[in-house]
Formats: sequence, structure tokens, C-alpha cells
Amino acid sequence: MDENLHSPQRHLIELRIEHADLDGMIDRLAHEPVLDELGLRRLKKRRLLLRDRIARLESELQPKEPA
Repeated sequence: MDENLHSPQRHLIELRIEHADLDGMIDRLAHEPVLDELGLRRLKKRRLLLRDRIARLESELQPKEPA
């Protein structure tokens, strides 16, 4: 059970959830009348970093194809 808590697949799911949460937050903030540009840029940067981490983890989890 403990190994499931720290598995790469679980970590990938957690990153995807965090990325989806940031998407929603960014969408809501972008439509606010009082726009916090700096805060929005920070959220977008965080979302981009998460996307990169997700892509890297997905590539590590995919089995290698023979040449």
C-alpha cells in the first residue's frame, strides 16, 4: 500500500490535478474586472512548469521501444 502512495503514476495524477486546478484559476482570474497581471503571470509560469514535469514523467513511464 505504501509504495502506491509514492508511485510515479500517482505523482503524475497529482501533477495533472494541480495543472487542471491552475487552468481553472487562471480562467477565472482572466475574467476578473480587477486583473492582477503579476499574479496571473506567476500562475501561468507555474502551470507551464507543471506541464513540463508531466511531459517528462510521462516519457519516463512509457516503455522504451526497440530500435
